[in-house]
Amino acid sequence: MNDDMQAEPAPEEPPPADPPKEAVSEDHSTEETLPAEDESTAPPTGTYRLQLRGTPEEHFGFAEAAALAPYLASLGVSHVYLSPVLQAAPGSTHGYDVVDHSRLSDELGGSEAFGAMATRFRAHGLRVLVDVVPNHMAIPERHDLNLPLAAVLADGRGSPFAKWFDIDWDAGGGRVVLPGEGEPNYRRFFDISGLIGLRQEDPEVFERTHALLLGLVGQGMVDGLRVDHPDGLADPRGYLRRLAEAAPDRWLLVEKITEGEERLPPDWSCAGTTGYDALGMIGGLFVDPAGEKPLTDYYVSLTGNPAEFEQAEHAARLHAATHGLKPEVDRLLRVLKRVVGESRPGLERALVELLVAMPVYRAYVVPGEDAPQQAVDVLNEAAGRARTYLPEELHGDLETVVDLALGSGERTDAEFIVRFQQTTAPLAAKGVEDTAFYRWNRLAALNEVGGAPGRFSVSPEDFHAYCIRLARDWPLTMTTLSTHDTKREEDVRAWLSVLAELPGDWAEAVERWRNWGSATAPLEPDLEYLLWQTLVGAWPLTIGRLEEFLIKAMREAKTHTSWVEQDPAYEEAVLAYARGVLSDPDLITDLTSFVRKLARYARVNTLGQKLVQLAMPGVPDVYQGCELTGLALVDPDNRRPVDYGRRREHLLRLDTGRQPKEVDDEKLLVTSRVLRLRRSHPEWFGPGSRHEPVAARGPAAEHVVGFARGEAVALATRLPVGLERRGGWGGTRVDVRRQGWRDVLTGCTHMGPFLDASRVFEHLPVALLVPRVIDR
Repeated sequence: MNDDMQAEPAPEEPPPADPPKEAVSEDHSTEETLPAEDESTAPPTGTYRLQLRGTPEEHFGFAEAAALAPYLASLGVSHVYLSPVLQAAPGSTHGYDVVDHSRLSDELGGSEAFGAMATRFRAHGLRVLVDVVPNHMAIPERHDLNLPLAAVLADGRGSPFAKWFDIDWDAGGGRVVLPGEGEPNYRRFFDISGLIGLRQEDPEVFERTHALLLGLVGQGMVDGLRVDHPDGLADPRGYLRRLAEAAPDRWLLVEKITEGEERLPPDWSCAGTTGYDALGMIGGLFVDPAGEKPLTDYYVSLTGNPAEFEQAEHAARLHAATHGLKPEVDRLLRVLKRVVGESRPGLERALVELLVAMPVYRAYVVPGEDAPQQAVDVLNEAAGRARTYLPEELHGDLETVVDLALGSGERTDAEFIVRFQQTTAPLAAKGVEDTAFYRWNRLAALNEVGGAPGRFSVSPEDFHAYCIRLARDWPLTMTTLSTHDTKREEDVRAWLSVLAELPGDWAEAVERWRNWGSATAPLEPDLEYLLWQTLVGAWPLTIGRLEEFLIKAMREAKTHTSWVEQDPAYEEAVLAYARGVLSDPDLITDLTSFVRKLARYARVNTLGQKLVQLAMPGVPDVYQGCELTGLALVDPDNRRPVDYGRRREHLLRLDTGRQPKEVDDEKLLVTSRVLRLRRSHPEWFGPGSRHEPVAARGPAAEHVVGFARGEAVALATRLPVGLERRGGWGGTRVDVRRQGWRDVLTGCTHMGPFLDASRVFEHLPVALLVPRVIDR
């Protein structure tokens, strides 16, 4: 979880200064009221994420969410997926800074409004999925707002609440070192000193911090729980077991990022993740692998950065370990020295390099148990990486640390095992997502939460293998394309993916823009390259939105400036350059022309990735507003309110038989029709269903990605520039294995089993086929 809040901007014009009134008004014209019987244990078919906000300027609480019930039911989801609902710190814009687990947020409307909202949702056949924050609480300026913390501050380690918090009493001299008073030595959320770690491994802490939410589950007002940042907990597996026992037969998800070939631990009591792994796999399908070498060569020549992401990643992780997360590393080092019991100067360097080299967020070693093979493989891989940065005389120290992390060898220590894992997770988040992703921007579409910038593209074969595994092992995991944490909304990435098919045109355009005026760019080369990608991916951009993005990008990169050590002169020079770019009419005319050239290809990617995400195994989530096209960047750009009146109007137009007239309509058509089909035919898409690749044959076969889900077939176009260069489909056919199909998106009928791709994609670059006898 980051502090990011994301909402869909209108791409045609700058956003309104205030939320449009229709965003919270009701319109029953598209209302689809479903049976109100208790379906709390029925498998979910689709979710819609809402970011609740209690701030007066952009208030969106329980009452505003309830007003959307008719629209969300008509859209086709089964669950409304809410950001945290408990009492947060004053002025919270996201809800992850909880101060009181015994109260529903007053700013969002309190318990009465929450109950009315849940009742309204239930009346429209909608269930509720709530974001749970078990890892930490906020340290508010008024300490009495967090009563357990206030008690600890008053009575120290003698307080009955002292066991609530993960505090290093010895390092603090017997007291809690608060923000601004020195180095913190309680466990934080990442490097945020205003969030103090909770000890959910203690049964009393679990019971006291979950009583209200579990009570809502018992009352039927909450049907599922999404667990924020389980990797921060001492014992994620144990926590999930307790939660599953306390909320039996409920849908439980974890916000967990897997890396590379990593798999979610099979012994976790949950239905899966929140879908960052799916995001990367889907996006990679629409990136042309042929673009990797030319884009890499141009990036290296322009920026001087390494051709491989791994070098940038190592430097960024090392920076996080020795700067922002130094208190956590120092605490772990003190435990290490206590266990080893001798002064070995190489231990600290060996420890740091092993932490930096970890290829995943966490190894999941449980004290007192043999380390699982996956954990052994992870630590061995990390040790191999670390050795390349250590002199040979320190390899023995490295083996000592590895053995302790695995709980093997002569010495074992439960605290070291747990602390090691609680340090690797934030180091991965801060070092990679929040630093390296802003330093190495070969193709910014790949620099996404859960993504892998070093993996340029995903083949259809690898995608299908991934989906087959999901259908078999995690059929109720979530899939997503945009969240409150993503750095670019899904459609920005769809535009940027086109660049992989036009690397030469792109490089020529960037060179023109860089040399347009007489002013020398003060930006670091990577930041300048990111600027041009941002302009193209999110165009049109106002100067305010662009400045906000550049400030964040500069400070997250932590090269010339940072959040902690700002360089005002450098920042102002960068912003002045950006203002100059946007004020040059000739440059903007050229840039706009280039963007228009991408438009028809970006449309194909936008619709293709949306259809794939909605129809593939797992439960699809639609982040608020993303049923229409949107070009939001990272926060604060993604916090803008959503115009639901506009979305209702578009949906009503489609539902009354009008043809789509723009990409917004087409994306909403795809979203609503797939969600409705999943809801009406859960046997095709839910647990027990299969993912079966659909073959295409002919000269343009590589431009089709298709699969069957039960009786339905989803087909999408990929790599549209290459398809155009081929001259179109040219006799390419798709094997759908049976006669008589109807496309629920267009209404067109097709007689199989071999369908002409040019006819299938005549009106849209995607198709959703069902047997003709099946009503949509």
